[in-house]
Amino acid sequence: MKSSDYFKVGPRLTLAFALLMALILAGNGFVIWQFHVASIQIDRLTAANRRLIAVMQLQVGLLSFHQRLDDLARSGDAHQLADESGALRLALQEQAQRAGMTAANLGTQVDPAFLPTLKTIEVALSAQLDAINDLAKSGDWGTVQRRLDNELKPIESQTSVLVGNFQQQANAELTQAVWRMGSVQRRIFLVVPITAVSTFFIAAFFGWAMTRRIVELRLEERVSERTRIARELHDTLLQSLHGLMFEFQAARNMFRKRPEEALQALDSAIVGTERAIIESQEAIEDLRSTATAEDDLAQLIKLTGENFATPRSEDYDPPAFGLTVEGQQRALSPVIRDEVYGIARELLRNAFRHAQARRIEAEILYDEYQLRVRVRDDGRGMDPQVLEQGMRPGHWGLPGVRERAQQIGGKLDVWSEAGAGTEVQLSVTALVAYEKASIRSRFEGSQGAENHEHRS
Repeated sequence: MKSSDYFKVGPRLTLAFALLMALILAGNGFVIWQFHVASIQIDRLTAANRRLIAVMQLQVGLLSFHQRLDDLARSGDAHQLADESGALRLALQEQAQRAGMTAANLGTQVDPAFLPTLKTIEVALSAQLDAINDLAKSGDWGTVQRRLDNELKPIESQTSVLVGNFQQQANAELTQAVWRMGSVQRRIFLVVPITAVSTFFIAAFFGWAMTRRIVELRLEERVSERTRIARELHDTLLQSLHGLMFEFQAARNMFRKRPEEALQALDSAIVGTERAIIESQEAIEDLRSTATAEDDLAQLIKLTGENFATPRSEDYDPPAFGLTVEGQQRALSPVIRDEVYGIARELLRNAFRHAQARRIEAEILYDEYQLRVRVRDDGRGMDPQVLEQGMRPGHWGLPGVRERAQQIGGKLDVWSEAGAGTEVQLSVTALVAYEKASIRSRFEGSQGAENHEHRS
């Protein structure tokens, strides 16, 4: 099974994940929007209160201004009135300016009549103050008192009207804000539980679907492994048994007329039986062995090659074996390591069994961009027709190797020439072969290549 198959989760799992993400984003987005609405209501209520406070401060200042002028008029001291009029004028202007700045900062939320009324009050009070000073200098305190009563009262009334208007507006804003905040609260209390419950059920379905997908992948792996075992047995035990059956049948047919040839055929069948037993033992040993027992790919291939190069009988002279490792050795993904080792083991077995070579070499290259494993021999080479077809009739060795290479996203290249030997190379990209930590380490460590040779 290709490593990329684990990312093919299927439309059902993809849809469940998309719904889960959409529901989470929609629920969170809705809650954030409701908080934004609440923030707008708070800003509106704050602005209304600020307007009311500014006008009330202006009203208090105007009442204080009127009270002080009334006290000065009753005292009849023109000199003191002239001295304090400047401070009163300045204090009144500051109050009006603060109210105006507050209104300007609030923008379109201000009553259109507020600023003109504020300007009228400021101009009228300044003119009244000048007129009162002139009357006080002439000693006409009766006229001063009447002006205070008749001219300042309307201005105070205008200010009171503004205060009332802003009080009503603030109350209206407060009522509207309370109503909208209640709506926001109700919507949040409704949406959050619905989102939580829906997210829980979709997440539960997503987890169930993931578990089912993992089980399916495991079953596919088992089926794939059984298929590989079937091919392994077909290529070894069954093929040998079929050949032995024909040899024994031929020997039986020759017993009456050609007994000597029949004995020779029996001897050949016995040798073939021994070979079949050895091949079956090798196949069973390969099926039982796992690469997880050893983390070092080079050590695994070295031990396998040395095992194949060990003489199994006095008449068998196996070829020499050597292993070369080039490049900075990196940690491999466990799944990829097992598959690469399985491919290398199959290539070595085919070379020792069929190449009739004097020497067989394996080579591991840890490149920055890919992992490469080569197996070469100096044997008889492959028939061009077999090389073109990719397999010999009745043998699944090379097709099985190609299939395993494709399952891990690798590439298998074969070069062979009659009488010149065979070379097979497996290439796997670094992104697939190397573990992530090993890929990152190449940017932190030295880029120099290290060569290690293991010779038997």
